[in-house]
Amino acid sequence: MLEHGGRLRAAALKFAIPLRDWLDLSTGIAPYGWSLPDIPASAWTRLPELDDGLESAARDYYGVANLLPVAGSQAAIQALPRLRRNARVGIVSPAYAEHAAAWRREGHRLLELSEGGVNRALERLDVLLLVNPNNPTGRRFTPAQLLAWHARLAERGGWLVVDEAFIDCTPEHSLAAHSERPGLIVLRSFGKFFGLAGIRLGFVLAQPGLLAQMAELLGPWTVSGPSRVVATTLLQDQAAQQAQRERLRADGLRLAALLGAHGLAPTGGCSLFHWVVSQRASLLYEFLACNGILTRLFASPSSLRFGLPPDEPGWLRLEQALQVFAKESA
Repeated sequence: MLEHGGRLRAAALKFAIPLRDWLDLSTGIAPYGWSLPDIPASAWTRLPELDDGLESAARDYYGVANLLPVAGSQAAIQALPRLRRNARVGIVSPAYAEHAAAWRREGHRLLELSEGGVNRALERLDVLLLVNPNNPTGRRFTPAQLLAWHARLAERGGWLVVDEAFIDCTPEHSLAAHSERPGLIVLRSFGKFFGLAGIRLGFVLAQPGLLAQMAELLGPWTVSGPSRVVATTLLQDQAAQQAQRERLRADGLRLAALLGAHGLAPTGGCSLFHWVVSQRASLLYEFLACNGILTRLFASPSSLRFGLPPDEPGWLRLEQALQVFAKESA
């Protein structure tokens, strides 16, 4: 299993700090959501059915004609490599490590690329995969650039796979509206923006033929009945979605300013997290963890990813810890 953020129980054991005493900033998941709907008993007692409104609500939310609900975008990440054979796959790196692991597991040939290296490598690729905005760097790709790359791949039957797990705060940058084009596959995560990672829900946006292949591969009932009820309601709540966007955008800016004020100006980021490249990353990670604040450490390059605190006590706790670290490491 690859290393991920959110492994709070492991950190609690390692640093001998009870779970309740931690401030978990190790993920890019919104730390707050909104009131959840009541779940009828039938959602628990009956198998999920496809005419319950989830697909319709999701199509409206993403502005698409075709999509497939899956058990988190992770399910799609692991399934997509099984729909091609012997592909040459370029992955814009660094990126969410599960993508490369999934393609490598199925025997495909991988090439890790910088953004600047894509144009030179594109003619040698069957699949180009990237995360937009990228995780962990926060780097954004313009729709125009992505569509240009897609056009070149599609001429040869290639795929452009775009993981848009963190794009909900800036939907104007999404390729969702173009996902009917052959060879364009867009992955969306529900849990990150809505603050409900435990619901395990994501969506694949693509042409109907590819979605049918994936549905057959994954099998029936991939999303639980209770998850479908909750998601249908939240996907229709436009007022709450707008409030969530505004709060996340404001808190994203606040986090960048807080880090910068303590000599940790972000190298990149988005509304849900910020990324700091520093030779002191490991030292800062250990210091914060010893004080019950969990971040996400990366070895190459030496860096930390900070998620958003959930409330004012969390913001104050992070600020005070950064102040102490700055003084002690000066």
